[in-house]
Amino acid sequence: MNHFKTAIQSGKTQLGTWMMTGSETVAEAMAGVGFDFLVLDQEHVAVDTLDAIRIDRAIRSVGRSVTPLYRLAWNDTVLIKRALDGGATSVMVPFIENADQAQKAVEAAYYPPLGKRGFAAVHRASQYGHHTDFIRAAREDLCLILQLETPEAIDQIEAIAAVEGISGLFIGPGDLSAAMGHIGNPSHPEVQAKIKQGLAQCQALGIPCGIVGGNPDLVNKYQQWGFSFVALGSDMSMLMARAKEQLAAIRGENITVSGGEVY
Repeated sequence: MNHFKTAIQSGKTQLGTWMMTGSETVAEAMAGVGFDFLVLDQEHVAVDTLDAIRIDRAIRSVGRSVTPLYRLAWNDTVLIKRALDGGATSVMVPFIENADQAQKAVEAAYYPPLGKRGFAAVHRASQYGHHTDFIRAAREDLCLILQLETPEAIDQIEAIAAVEGISGLFIGPGDLSAAMGHIGNPSHPEVQAKIKQGLAQCQALGIPCGIVGGNPDLVNKYQQWGFSFVALGSDMSMLMARAKEQLAAIRGENITVSGGEVY
């Protein structure tokens, strides 16, 4: 059973963080912290399919119900197929702007009749052929999240959400802020208003919606708004923030360290 998918669809808020170091050791350590999900970033980090599998194994080895959420590099049939055959059960596809692009992601992610995913019987996802009920599980357990990163995408939420097979949507505040002329400033009032609009539409449609915040205050605000799943910064931003704090303490400096934003 996909615990992450079950949780967000039942209204239980999930908290996670972004994995930007590309390190399976860091991922294993972070899996024991208490997060519900860890985002394996393959868009802005040089993590290929084999790297992702190693990180996935490290996360699952901890023995908790921590979900590796693969953020793929693009809405690409080959990338989606490789991630799923490699064992991913929760994937996030970036830069979806309309229903046609959403349909393309669904077709790549699901076997017929819903989609057009290429079939192979022996791979990691099927436990190398030992999972006798793999075909059913491949459909029922798959959590397909589509990422919306422009005002145009937010305006198309109703049409995008109507595509069968979508498990949830994710509003990307970094690219959204850039598209709205406030690059690097997702906290700008205009960007926040657009984010709130997108969330309200998702809530009205009954579809789970996620987001990322660069600091605890922003994450708490997003939780209060009603987001279904929220990521707090990244492993890299936490590492850098802690390193700066420690160094400043040694040098007797007073600094203000933020968690940083994830794009």
